[in-house]
Amino acid sequence: MTVVGIRPRPPAGRRLRYALVVLAFLLPSAVPLALFVLAPMVGAAWISLTRWNLLAPARFIGLDNYVALLTDPTTGDVFLHTLSYVAGYLPIVYVVGLALALALNTALKGRGLLRGIYFLPVVTSWIAVAIVWRWLLSPKSGVVNSVLGFFGIDGPGWWTDPHWAMPSIILASAWKDVGFVMVILLAGLQAIPTDLHDAARVDGAGWWRRLFSVTLPLLSPSTFFVIVISLINGFQVFDQVYAMTGGGPNGASEVVVQQIYDLTFRYGRAGEASALSWLLFVVVLAVTLIQVRGQRRWVVYG
Repeated sequence: MTVVGIRPRPPAGRRLRYALVVLAFLLPSAVPLALFVLAPMVGAAWISLTRWNLLAPARFIGLDNYVALLTDPTTGDVFLHTLSYVAGYLPIVYVVGLALALALNTALKGRGLLRGIYFLPVVTSWIAVAIVWRWLLSPKSGVVNSVLGFFGIDGPGWWTDPHWAMPSIILASAWKDVGFVMVILLAGLQAIPTDLHDAARVDGAGWWRRLFSVTLPLLSPSTFFVIVISLINGFQVFDQVYAMTGGGPNGASEVVVQQIYDLTFRYGRAGEASALSWLLFVVVLAVTLIQVRGQRRWVVYG
């Protein structure tokens, strides 16, 4: 007897065919994911438990690599440098990206061309960008210091100064990535119904009031996506550091991924490098989970 309101369970053969169909559609993406993401992660986890110099056979040593890293002051330094990069990079790239998105969401003449111009650095090679910014921020012949000198200001040493090396990297990174943030936020702005702005304007709300009471709350899903992606990318910063400062001067701009690279290819300590990569993974995962849990309090959907 069939109970009214309860759908009978489909036969096992039909469930199997459905599972095979789903698997067939997932294979084109699941196979590369398993081969190029999951398999290297498992391999790195195993290597992190060994002592390996990339030449001799690996020797299992348990958790010694993790203990060595957690007791080494250099590990704390590179994580601190990475956090300082994220803390400086994220506010700049979001505020400037939001300002550009708001400006280009209006009936501005030539806005299509401007959108392409602002997005161009995103698809530009980091090596090319780093070379240009090294020249712009050159203490002696750079354009930035030349402009500052014209106004009677002594420019800093930028990437040659331990105190200014990280701000130099942050400035170059924000310039390159602001176009990506602009595009995401611009898409979010265009999804906001104009009726809400019109209603707020009729109620007497000014531009700033509409921004904080209508635009930003309804833009929160796009903001959440931008923050998550930017934080993940920020913790993995490497290209610009390697090309602009090489972690210097005197290790002032050395970040976690730079340390992973050096441990592997400069010092032949692949086991410690793999352990450090897993420590970075745990930190990024924890930060991401905190954001996902916290989004319920401030992200407005629909």
